[in-house]
Amino acid sequence: MIQKTNFYLGLLLSLALAACGPETTDKPATSDEKPKETVTKPRVVPPDFNADSAYAFVKAQADMGPRVPGSAAHKKAVAYYKAQLEKYGAKVYIQNGPATSFDGKAWTLSNVIGEINPSATERILLSAHFDSRPFCEKETDALLKEKPCPGVNDGASGVGVLLEVARILQTKSPNIGVDIILFDLEDYGKPFGSPEDETTWCLGSQYWSRTPHKQGYRAKYGILLDMVGAKDAQFPKEGFSAFFAGDVLNMVWKSAKTAGYSNYFMDATYGEITDDHYYINKIAQIPCIDILHYDMNRGAFFPHHHKNSDDLSTIDKNTLKAVGQTLLEVIYNQ
Repeated sequence: MIQKTNFYLGLLLSLALAACGPETTDKPATSDEKPKETVTKPRVVPPDFNADSAYAFVKAQADMGPRVPGSAAHKKAVAYYKAQLEKYGAKVYIQNGPATSFDGKAWTLSNVIGEINPSATERILLSAHFDSRPFCEKETDALLKEKPCPGVNDGASGVGVLLEVARILQTKSPNIGVDIILFDLEDYGKPFGSPEDETTWCLGSQYWSRTPHKQGYRAKYGILLDMVGAKDAQFPKEGFSAFFAGDVLNMVWKSAKTAGYSNYFMDATYGEITDDHYYINKIAQIPCIDILHYDMNRGAFFPHHHKNSDDLSTIDKNTLKAVGQTLLEVIYNQ
């Protein structure tokens, strides 16, 4: 994904000012009028998210090697995701489609979609990308630059959390439908430092957003996970998420607080990031947020981003737990 400017922040401010409007002239309620009753749904205690199990899903992907498009590891990963999701009762679609990367290479992308509780009309979308970047442009060593990134936190961590969520949903079915989408070809965009073209990133989500796996597919909202496994991760509120899906963003952050993980989910907003959620919002027009590790003090992604050091040693079970438990809090308390 690539970082964007604060183009939309001024628009957000103007929208907020416009929403203020003039004072209302409605009459106050008289003593004869009964106040409306507020019905508060009792909180459902969600199942415990098993961080050891999520870590095992992350490790299984790391052991495959970099999941670079066209590689044996990539093919093995697609088969693994399909098998795991089917094991947990999901109806699985492998959405294959054509894609061309910025360097002119043609690919067949493979988005993996798991449909849980397919009969439910109310649905939410959970997603992550699974592919690894084919090179590591943030390395200083020229030889390391040419090697593919392991992509363990950047990709595999989000997938690991979602596979564990799928396993748990089989044990205690929620009252909504949940669709898990593992996007391909997210991380094959133009290298940082070159003239950036945002459309060279997130090819799998662009394809799905234009041609969803089911005609007329709709979801109430979506949540994207990206880099959700590093030690002491920070998840501030991303700009596009705030602009397109502010209510969803606040709901998820409130759920994190309820689950006891507000130390990870920071009540602060930073600039816009072009990630898979951008196209889900813009093209599919489903309000979608991004839970993304971003260090506001450094103004950068996590330290091993697009480096050969993004391996299994970057993963911390406590962070996986924080993100996974927050998702379960959301799912079971709609």
